[in-house]
Amino acid sequence: MKYVLFAVVTVIAVSFFALTGCADETQRETQGESAFNEHCMTCHPGGNNIFDSSKTLHKKDLDAHNIKTPEDIVHIMRNPGPQMTQFSKDDIPDNVAKEIAEYILKNLK
Repeated sequence: MKYVLFAVVTVIAVSFFALTGCADETQRETQGESAFNEHCMTCHPGGNNIFDSSKTLHKKDLDAHNIKTPEDIVHIMRNPGPQMTQFSKDDIPDNVAKEIAEYILKNLK
């Protein structure tokens, strides 16, 4: 009986931690999407670029400009080119900027 109880408790604990991890990732992804929609969507609808069609947020254009990591995207948000709005840490905190960047890399193929 002890072993059965131990097995049940173990299964419940593993399930709880697995579900909690998935919820955190889903929540982070949703926050990244919400922040993208709030701060970026106006100029980058659907990942496009209303000013320069060669600088979209789609993988082929990001790769062409050697933008591969969330840090690369955050760097551009903080130090943009001439037509892009600059987003300071006061405008978009680092953790939110990283969530936006992760959302872009994962969802805008």
